[in-house]
Amino acid sequence: MAFSEKEKEELLKVKFVGETVIQRFEQIGVDSLEKLSNSSVEEITEIVSDILGSSCWKNSPQAKKAVTNAILFAKENQ
Repeated sequence: MAFSEKEKEELLKVKFVGETVIQRFEQIGVDSLEKLSNSSVEEITEIVSDILGSSCWKNSPQAKKAVTNAILFAKENQ
């Protein structure tokens, strides 16, 4: 599945959230604002890092900020 076009458009307005961040969410099954709002930064960054075989998502302050901002947006707008 994937975020609806409306949800994608709204998420892209969130600071630090781009197409790649949204694609990573969808890769791990986070494909709606509801699922995103029920996720944690640690959970998402850990799973994405494992999938990519790289610790960059786990250790990057910008990646963590993007995920944090997206989760906060989802909690406020679902």
